[in-house]
Amino acid sequence: MINLARSLGDLFDTFEREAFRLETLDDYSRSGNTDAFRAFAKGEDKPDDYNAEWLTEVRDYVSSGRRMYRVHVLTRPLTPYLRFELRWGYCTNATAGEEFFILDVTDQPSPLPDSAGDFWLFDSATPAPMYYAPDGKFLRADVLPDDQAAEFIRYRDTALAHAVPFADWWAKHGE
Repeated sequence: MINLARSLGDLFDTFEREAFRLETLDDYSRSGNTDAFRAFAKGEDKPDDYNAEWLTEVRDYVSSGRRMYRVHVLTRPLTPYLRFELRWGYCTNATAGEEFFILDVTDQPSPLPDSAGDFWLFDSATPAPMYYAPDGKFLRADVLPDDQAAEFIRYRDTALAHAVPFADWWAKHGE
C-alpha cells in the first residue's frame, strides 16, 4: 500500500477497512470538546446533540463496512476526565458502532512499553502517533510511512489481547 495521505484527516477520509486508536493518557481535557468536559464537571446533563458530528462520521464508516475501535489503557480510580470520557464519550459513541476496550492496569503491570504512546493505526498499515502536552492539550499527529506499521501492529495486538470489552468493564467498574 502506498501512503498518499499527508494528514490525520486524510487518513480518516481514505481508510478502507479499519481505524484503531490506542489511548494511554488519563487526561485529554484540553483537547476536543472542552466545553462538554466543563459541563460534565459542573454536573450538568449531557446535551442531546453531544458529539453529533463524530457520531455521524462513525455511523457512516460502520455502515460502509469499516471498523472503528479503541483500547484505552487506564488505572482506577478514574480521573475526572476519564469519568467524563467513558460516561459521555464511550457510552455515546458506542451507539454509532464504535467499539471500545479497556486495558485496566490497576492491579497488573501494563503489557505495553511506555513508548507505545497514543496513536491511530489505519488499515493495519499506516500509523499516526499522537502527541499531547502534560496538561492534555493535543499537540500534533505524525503520519508515518507504512513500513513503520509493524511496531504499532504489535502494540495494537498486545493491547487487544489484554483488554476487555468496555461494556463488561463498565458494568463492573463504571461510576
